[in-house]
Amino acid sequence: MPTFDFKQVDVFASEPLKGNPLAVVIAADGLADDRMAAFARWTNLSETIFLLRPTTPQADYRVRIFTPGGELPFAGHPTLGACAVWLADGGRVRGDMIVQECPAGLITLRRDGSRVAFAAPPLARSGPVESDLLPRIAAGLGLAVGEIREARWVDNGPGWLAVLLASRRRVLELRPDMTVLNGLKVGVVAPWDPVVDGAQAQFEVRAFVPGLGIPEDPVTGSLNAGVAQWLIGDGLAPGSYVAAQGTALGRAGRVYVEKSGSDIWVGGEVVTCIEGTVTL
Repeated sequence: MPTFDFKQVDVFASEPLKGNPLAVVIAADGLADDRMAAFARWTNLSETIFLLRPTTPQADYRVRIFTPGGELPFAGHPTLGACAVWLADGGRVRGDMIVQECPAGLITLRRDGSRVAFAAPPLARSGPVESDLLPRIAAGLGLAVGEIREARWVDNGPGWLAVLLASRRRVLELRPDMTVLNGLKVGVVAPWDPVVDGAQAQFEVRAFVPGLGIPEDPVTGSLNAGVAQWLIGDGLAPGSYVAAQGTALGRAGRVYVEKSGSDIWVGGEVVTCIEGTVTL
């Protein structure tokens, strides 16, 4: 059985154990799909990724992203983790930007000081969530329909929709019914009150994904990318802000969002927790 270099990193955190863990199998070309899926189920992390040679000359590397429940075309925290590991493993940057190939297409990344950031991919689905779906979402979150200020599709591949609530406190109080939400990928966001909540972040985010084998994702790049496109585009957020996520799970994830020209960049810190080899 082949042996591969392996890392487990923490994404969207400046210190270990505070962000979203990611398993990374390096130079995994030739590994069969069923072995990738089996290893992702075995790690039981929200995502496990496999770094591969690109199939197009525009890309610097290729990545496949698996959850315990299946493969994703794109996800944010694996994209940042993959880039950080590729760089640390000797990846050579050909210009100002780094290009990742994944099933969703080519994703542009950049180094941002001690962080890495990706350009939010276009939304595959946007616009208001259908009114007949709102009662189910509200029931699944344990809310009255009237507590949902707005609801939008923010799908950039995984299938996200997001709802806006009035306060961080209400977001952190949520105890969702996953059986009601099953089949949906629901993000919840609310602004921080600087007087009550402080100034470390401007928004609180949670992500519920019962259909992927994990009830709640600790810190979610794809969701934050879609939410940023919605909030900034509608004037509900400034062009640069910090989102906190993972608080309800005892994490301290921080997602750095910045609009630059026509792009919205989503970035965070990546720290290595485990390093070695894995036999698959």
